[in-house]
Amino acid sequence: MFESTNAYSGFAVDDVEKARAFYEDTLGVRTSELIARGVQMERYEDARQDERGIMRQHGPYIAWFRDPAGNVLSVLQER
Repeated sequence: MFESTNAYSGFAVDDVEKARAFYEDTLGVRTSELIARGVQMERYEDARQDERGIMRQHGPYIAWFRDPAGNVLSVLQER
């Protein structure tokens, strides 16, 4: 049903693997990680980001990136 569309969306979830299984296996929606799609994460000197550019200290996991206009966007995942 969803296989022939180019649309995509983002979802706030509390369990990424459970959500991935539901959207991919149950609904048939293909999901992807941002890095796998070529998005370059922003690096900030004091953010203590891991090798993928994700800050995992204090609060939710967070990563920053820029859109083509240079606006900084972020994605968050609750712990």
